[in-house]
Parts: sequence; C-alpha cells; structure tokens
Amino acid sequence: MIKKIIYQQLEERNVLLKKEYMGRINDTSKSEYLNTSLIKLITGPRRAGKSVLALQLLENQNFAYLNFDDDLLLKNFNEDAVIEGLSEVFTGYSYLLLDEIQNLPNWELWVNKLYRRGVNLIITGSNAKLLSHEMASALTGRYIQLTVLPFSFSETIRFNKQSNHAETVATPTQQGKVLSLLQGYLFNGGFPETVLNPGILKNYLTSLFDSVLLKDILKRFNVRQTQQLYDLSNYLLSNYTNLFTYNQIKESLGFRSVATVQKFMGYLYETYLFQHLKRYDAKIKNHQKAAQKIYCIDNGFIQARSFELSPNYGSLLENTVFIELLRRNYNPELDLFYYRTRNNREIDFLVRKGHKIEQLIQVCYDITRPKTLKRELDAFIEAATELNCERLLLITWDKEEQLKADKFTVQLIPAYKWLNNRWEV
Repeated sequence: MIKKIIYQQLEERNVLLKKEYMGRINDTSKSEYLNTSLIKLITGPRRAGKSVLALQLLENQNFAYLNFDDDLLLKNFNEDAVIEGLSEVFTGYSYLLLDEIQNLPNWELWVNKLYRRGVNLIITGSNAKLLSHEMASALTGRYIQLTVLPFSFSETIRFNKQSNHAETVATPTQQGKVLSLLQGYLFNGGFPETVLNPGILKNYLTSLFDSVLLKDILKRFNVRQTQQLYDLSNYLLSNYTNLFTYNQIKESLGFRSVATVQKFMGYLYETYLFQHLKRYDAKIKNHQKAAQKIYCIDNGFIQARSFELSPNYGSLLENTVFIELLRRNYNPELDLFYYRTRNNREIDFLVRKGHKIEQLIQVCYDITRPKTLKRELDAFIEAATELNCERLLLITWDKEEQLKADKFTVQLIPAYKWLNNRWEV
C-alpha cells in the first residue's frame, strides 16, 4: 500500500515540476543551500509560496517527495516501509522534500532520525507548530531557515512583465506605469494568488486570514476565547503602523490580563499575520518598557479586512517598507527598530549591523507641503546628532534629490526605486 501511495506522489511531483513558476531564488543561493547537509527549513505565512520555493530549490536535482497533506499517507505511514518505498520509487535520490510535515504526529523524531542517517532534507509547513520555538528545540543546531514572504514589489513588476532595470522609468509614461503598479501593490499586497487574479483578493484573503486564526491558532493552541482573538486581530489591522502597549490593548478590548494579550499576540506573530517593532534605546530598561509598533505581513489583508473608510497612503507605504526590510534580512529586536528623539520626534526605521547604527529611514508619501518636509528633516537632524549617524534616507512616493539639513545630507528616493532594489539600504 505504501509503495502505491509513493508512486502516486511521484506523479504529483512530476505534475508540479512541469508547471511554470516565477523564479524566487537565484542560482548562487540554490548552490549554497543545496551544498550544506543541514536541514533546509522553509517557513512563512500560509500561501506565500513555500512549496514552490522548495521545488525551485530542487529543480534539476534527483529528489524524493512526500506530501503529508495526504490522509492516505498519514493513515498508512510506517517508517521502514516509507524508506524502502522511497528508495525504490525515487532511485538514487540525493534530497528528500517533506511537504507539510507538521501533519505527521511526532514528525520531529522521524526527521531527526533521517538527519542522523545522512539524508539531505528540505522541509516545508504552514502549521504554527512548525513556525514556533518548538522547532528550534526539536532541531537545535541542525537546520537553516528560509523565510518565504508574499511577492515583493520587484517580483510583482517581473510578474507583470515590466523590466526591473532603472531605464524602465526613464520617461514620464514609463514612470506612470510603474507608479500605477506600485499603487496597486500598496492596496493589494503580494500574495501570489491575488497577484495572479486581483479580482479574488477580498474573498481569498478574508478566507486565508480566517483559516490562519482557526487552524493555526484556535485549534493548535486550544484557544477558547475565540471572539477575543478575532477582536484583537481586527484591532491590530485597524491600527497597523501605530504604537501600542499590551496594557492599552487589555483596556481597549476588555482582556482579563496583560499576560493573555501577550500570549495571543505571540500566536499572531508566530503565524506571520503580524510583526512588531521595538523602540531603539541604549538603556535596556527603556528599550523593554517603550511602546511598540505593529505591522501587518501583507497590505492585502488590510484591504480585505480593515475598517478604513479611505486609504491611508502614508501608512500603507510605511507597512510596505517594513515588510521589504524583513525581506532584506533585517530582524526586529536585533537590527531593526524605530527611534524617538529626546524631543519625541520619531524616526520610522533604524537599521544597524552589530552595534553600529547603519542608517535612519523615514517614510513619507507626500512631502509637497513645506511643513511636512520640515518635520521630516528636523527629526533627521535631531536623531542623527544623538546617534552619530550620517546615512539618512527619506523614502517618498516619487521625489528624488539630495537635501541639506543642517550639517547632514538627506537622500530622497522614490519608493518604486527603493522597493525595486535600485537603491541600497
């Protein structure tokens, strides 16, 4: 029976390999990942493209494939029979792809056993258990993690067959096309299915959001306060890019304790629906006590689920920049923060490498009003002086120039250039 199931999965793998996908990993990265014997753990939000990335990683390789989103395989699973079947069906395979592995009870025991036997493993999964700290405990020191997020703006441009070279925006007409794509991206986000078919966005992303809450949180963690979890997620969607404290949420939504708020927020972080950003402060005590900022993992969720009466372009652009910083491997709490000056002026993003502050970034959709521009420059001057940082970047909708601000130089860059990897962080 097992052998028959594995033959069926061979057919499934071959069908998937024949499909056309937009490339999401370059040859250099492929080589680096494939050459290590460590387990390749591919995580990220549901429906962001984890399985597709795994297939692209293994393209042109001899690999075995098991999809555990298959009740027949789960009901008939037997370690020895599976290993024997894989060896016969996928003769001489060099890699083993385990898709949706979290559906297999005690999967970590089997995975560790395979690893000790020298099997080169690639693992994907969507369940919160595969995204939680339990994974770190189960596979300590044995894996490297690849995080897959929804399409970036650069990928969206490629999907729409627009060249991603700087010369594409050399004329007003070309710039208008790219800005039109960016405006759509600000509203719709980058989940692959919605990029393919924008008409399904609201229904698709509403169902996806609810699916994460139900399957990955309520069921996985046996949460009984269903309504409070939904209220919290809706509150965060309505307040994206804003500051919050756990006590403030407790009072606003009527939670019994701050601990419950923290626990629920942790579930939302683990499943990638939301991410948070802490305030940078050299004093650890102040750093831990300060209010945090909340961001949504994809603007499409905001469009589908929030209660905004009219779009807030500035907040949508800021949320987009935050997610792009995540893609560029900046890690909140380690090297990505927001900052408040002594006079309470805010810098949207502070990025650092090690202990050195690398750059300060402001995001402002519209700087045509002199008062708005002055506010941004004053914040830069004060923060740059306090932090001794001279690399100052202001991401705008479409302005590009250099401005002098006191003894500092502020670089203005259009969002479409920065998001399209035409400008370094």
